[in-house]
Amino acid sequence: MGAATHGTSRGWTLAAVIGAIGIVYGDIGTSPLYALEETLSEAGRFDHQAVLGSLSLILWALTLSVTIKYVTIIMRADNEGEGGILAMFALAQRHCVAGSLWARMVVWLALAGTAFFFCDSLITPAISVLSAVEGVQVLDPSFQHAVIPITVGVIVGLFAYQRRGTAKVGALFGPVMIVWFLTLAYTGAEAIRLDPVVLYAINPLYGIELLLQRPASSLGIIGAVFLAMTGGEALYADMGHFGKEPVRIAWFLLVWPALLLNYFGQGALQLSRGRVVPLTLYFMVSPTALPWMVMLATAATVIASQAVISGTYSMARQAVQLDLLPRIRVLQTSATELGQIYVPAVNWLVCLAVIGFVVGFGSSAALAGAYGAAVVGTMLITTILGAFVALDQWNWPKGAVGLVFGLLFVVDAVFVVGNMTKVPNGGWIPLALAAVVFMGFATWRSGRIELRAALARQAVPRGELAKLLDGAQRVPGTAVFLASTPDLVPSALIRNLEHNHIVHDRLIILNLEITRTPRQDPAHRVDIDEVLPAVYLVTARFGFMETPDVGEALKACRTRGLKVFMDESSFFVGMHVVRARAPPGWRGLQRSLFARMQRHSTQAAEFFRMPSRGVVVLNTVVEI
Repeated sequence: MGAATHGTSRGWTLAAVIGAIGIVYGDIGTSPLYALEETLSEAGRFDHQAVLGSLSLILWALTLSVTIKYVTIIMRADNEGEGGILAMFALAQRHCVAGSLWARMVVWLALAGTAFFFCDSLITPAISVLSAVEGVQVLDPSFQHAVIPITVGVIVGLFAYQRRGTAKVGALFGPVMIVWFLTLAYTGAEAIRLDPVVLYAINPLYGIELLLQRPASSLGIIGAVFLAMTGGEALYADMGHFGKEPVRIAWFLLVWPALLLNYFGQGALQLSRGRVVPLTLYFMVSPTALPWMVMLATAATVIASQAVISGTYSMARQAVQLDLLPRIRVLQTSATELGQIYVPAVNWLVCLAVIGFVVGFGSSAALAGAYGAAVVGTMLITTILGAFVALDQWNWPKGAVGLVFGLLFVVDAVFVVGNMTKVPNGGWIPLALAAVVFMGFATWRSGRIELRAALARQAVPRGELAKLLDGAQRVPGTAVFLASTPDLVPSALIRNLEHNHIVHDRLIILNLEITRTPRQDPAHRVDIDEVLPAVYLVTARFGFMETPDVGEALKACRTRGLKVFMDESSFFVGMHVVRARAPPGWRGLQRSLFARMQRHSTQAAEFFRMPSRGVVVLNTVVEI
C-alpha cells in the first residue's frame, strides 16, 4: 500500500486513509455490538433517564478520551512516526538522568503499561468475534450451540493469516471497514428518526444526572461506558503503520460520526421498544438484510482483532530492542515498509490465550466483565508519560500541562475506579495475567543489568587488545566478532584465543547499537575506527523499530571504504551461559528464571540475521 512510508514529515494519501480505517479502527469500530447494551444493563431500571444518560456518557467519553486525548494530543507524541506506550517511553527517557528517580519511574511505568496492553490483546479478539457470531442466534435460536465452534474457527483463521503481513491485511480489510462504518451511520440515522429525543443526550448533564441519581450502580455504569473506547490505545500503537494524518482524517470524516450516529440510533430503538433489546445492532436492519449484517459484523470483528494484533507485534519488537524482553524471532512481511512485521511466537501464544477466553467465558456478556480492566491501566500510564513529554519536549507551560493532562488524568482515574467493579466478575483474570507479564519484564530487565555487571567484572578493556594479539598465529581471512560493549574486548575473541591460539589477518569488532529513535538514517548507519593495524571497531546503529542486521551493517561499511563481505568472512558470537546463585526467596527465584529465559532466547546469529554458515559460537560461563 502507498500508505506507510515512515517518518514525521510524510503526508497522507487516500490509500493510507483506507488502510488506517482497516487496521487502526477495527477495535473501537465494533464496540457498538455490545457497549450500549452493557451500559444499560448496569444502569438497572430502564427509562428515558437510563438511555439518555448512557448515550451522554458514551458521547463525552469518546470526545474526551479518544478525540481530544488520543487523536488530538497523544498522537503528537510520535517518535519519528511511531506510536504506542514504548515509543512514548523512549521519548520520555531522552532527557532523563540515568539512575535518577524519574528515570526509574519511567521504566516501571513503561513495563506496567506494556503488560496491560499485551493482556488487552488477549481479550479484544475474543469479545469482538464472539459478539458478532452471536448474531446467528437472531437468525435461528437453534444455532446457539454453534457459536463457540464458529468463533474458534474464525479466530484460528485470523491468526493463521497474519504471516501474510499488515499491508495485505489492510488492503483486504480497509474497504470492508468502510462498508461497516457506512452501515453503522445509515442504520443509526434511520433509527434516530424513530425517536429524535435521544439527541438531547448531547447535553453532558444527562450523563451526570444518571450517575448522581443511581449512585449504587454508578461505578458499574462507568466501567461499561469504557467498553465504547477500548480501541484508543491500539489506535496510538498502530499509528506508525500509516502516519498520524491518515489516522486523524479517518476518525473525523468517517469513524467518529458513524459511531455516534449508531449509538444514538440504538438508544432510539431501545426507547421505541420500551425495554433493553439484546443484540440491538441486529434489530436495526430488516429481516432480509440480517444475514448480511451478521456476516459484515463478523468480518468487522475480525478486523477489530487485527488492530490489536498488529499493535502487539510492534510492541513486542520494541520491547526486545529496548531490552525489556528476550530476543524473539521477527519476520519482515514487506520489502518496502519496515513497520510491517510478523512475530510467530507472539502470534500463536496470543491465539491460544484468545481461544481460552472464548471457551472459558462462553459469551460476550460474560467477557464484558473482564474487558477493559487491563487496558485502562495502559491509558492512565500513557497520560502520565504524555504529561512529561509535553513538559520536557514540547515545552508546554507548566500551567497548560497541569490543566490539560490533569483533566485527562481525572477522566482516566474515574475509568480505573469504574473498571475495578469488574474484578469479581472476571476482571481479575487480565489483571493477574498483566502481573505475570510485568514480572517477566522486570525479571529480564534486572537480570540483564546483573549480567552486564558480571561481564564487566571479568571483561578485558579494549586497551589491552594489542597485548592479547601479540604473538598469536595469523591465518588468512576476515573475522567478525560481535561486541555488546565497544570499550571491552568481545568474550568470543578471548575464548577463540584461549582455545584456538590463532587470529585472522583482519579483525572487525562489530557493536550493534539500538537507538532511542524508531529508525536510523542509513547514511549514518555506521562509524568505523581502525583501533590497531587491520583491527576495526565498527559501531552500527539501528532504531528500536528495526531488527539489527549484520549484513546491512557490513554493506554500510563498504560504502564507507571498508570492504568486507558476508561470504568471505567468519563470524564469532559469544554466548553467555548464565549460572544463577540462588539465595532463598524471591531474588533467587528471579535469578533462576532469568537464567532459563536467557537459555531459551533466540540465538544471536538468527536474531541479527547472520549467515547460516560461517558462524562460530563460543560459550562464556557467567555467574550472577
